[in-house]
Amino acid sequence: MPEAIVVHAPAPGRTPRRLVLMFHGVGAQAQGLVPLGRMLAAAFPEDAILSVPAAHPSDLGAGRQWFSVRGVTEENRPGRVQEALPLFEQAVKALQARYGVAPAETVLLGFSQGAIMSLESARAGLALAGRIVSIAGRFAQRPESAPQGTTVHLVHGDSDEVIDVEYATSAAQRLQQLGVPVTLDVLTATGHEITQEAAQRVRDRLA
Repeated sequence: MPEAIVVHAPAPGRTPRRLVLMFHGVGAQAQGLVPLGRMLAAAFPEDAILSVPAAHPSDLGAGRQWFSVRGVTEENRPGRVQEALPLFEQAVKALQARYGVAPAETVLLGFSQGAIMSLESARAGLALAGRIVSIAGRFAQRPESAPQGTTVHLVHGDSDEVIDVEYATSAAQRLQQLGVPVTLDVLTATGHEITQEAAQRVRDRLA
């Protein structure tokens, strides 16, 4: 798997206050999240902020992916995510070990497929992070139990034609039922994208 891009890290010898790991969408590259990482670095200079490439080359012809979306359905998506989770977990734990940061001080920040992987890691009980930020993401399947020690922030456009905003609203309702600390920011006139407003909401939620 390619190396993560270090967008920002504290001075050598200083343990980061938090480890913020960003995960891109299917068919994209880790470089695409660098601008968001720089914005967060300006707000949180004591954090280490990295953009992590997905494990596999995309079968869409460009970029990378954690799992294929060719022929994906509600029925086969959970299995594809489950198959991808071990490499996702391995990537997160390797970076936690490198920076000496525990899961409680780790943030998983994902867009689209990156958000799916981040959310599903919590649903599967992997306990990789104290905070998960989902931008235009969703759970692959309904959570049945509360991920312990995790706060979830959901940011979603109301005009998203790739992953409908209903997935975010239903996820927020379900997490509330399970007693999970959760926030939901629905952005008006926003599609499947990371807008400046979305980035600002993320920054505010992590403050």
